[in-house]
Amino acid sequence: MDKSPKKLSDGQELFLKKLRRHRFTVRTARILILILFLFLWEICADRGIIDSFIFSSPARIALCFWEMVLDRSIFLHIGITLYETIVSFLLVTFSGILIAVLLWCSRGLSEILEPYLVVLNSLPKSALAPLLIVWLGATPTTIIVAGMSVAVFGSIMNLYTSFTTVDKEKIKLIYTLHGNRRHALFKVVLPSSVPAIISNMKVNIGLCLVGVVIGEFLAARNGLGYLIIYSSQVFKMNWLLMSIVLLCIMAMVLYAVIGMVEKLYEKRF
Repeated sequence: MDKSPKKLSDGQELFLKKLRRHRFTVRTARILILILFLFLWEICADRGIIDSFIFSSPARIALCFWEMVLDRSIFLHIGITLYETIVSFLLVTFSGILIAVLLWCSRGLSEILEPYLVVLNSLPKSALAPLLIVWLGATPTTIIVAGMSVAVFGSIMNLYTSFTTVDKEKIKLIYTLHGNRRHALFKVVLPSSVPAIISNMKVNIGLCLVGVVIGEFLAARNGLGYLIIYSSQVFKMNWLLMSIVLLCIMAMVLYAVIGMVEKLYEKRF
């Protein structure tokens, strides 16, 4: 039996070539826009077009970062924010799936709790942070809970909606074959909802980072959120902008990790 790979047609080769060229063009344009922005920023700060004390400059931010690398203080701030974000994200993911499953299993419970979930999801989460500090104290636990509060209610509602919109015919087939609700959950509902769960994770990782930074504004002595609020109070704008840049990079890395999980799932199935 011939197992040699099939040769692509000329049309397929042309399509793939155009696709690769398009991707290269997009990536190159993104990099050039970033380089142009940094170049103009540096030139404007150097020539006095903008106030370098207020707006800083890429060179000053890079020098500030390098100085904090040398004294290793930046690793403490990055590590704490990253730890709190990952813990809150994992707790949101598992608790969101668990509560959504419970709501799917009990229609009466979902009808009772739905208005409360809507209200809690609509509540400005920054308003909860001072209350959490009073209840839990200025501890890392408070910051993790603050990170969870931003994402968990929306996560529950989105996952529950995904569970309830699974193909009804497949669930009927499970019951026809003498299966029960547990079989329907593990054989149909959860497998069918994996793309929705991964999509929800993409949103949650950013929301948890936002919640953690809000918590660090109010209840931390370390972390990038603390560094931002402290540097704004003492007008160390290099520190402030460096912290914002690091948060952007952290968000991109975490989002890319979730994207890798999604690609692995797509390749497997």
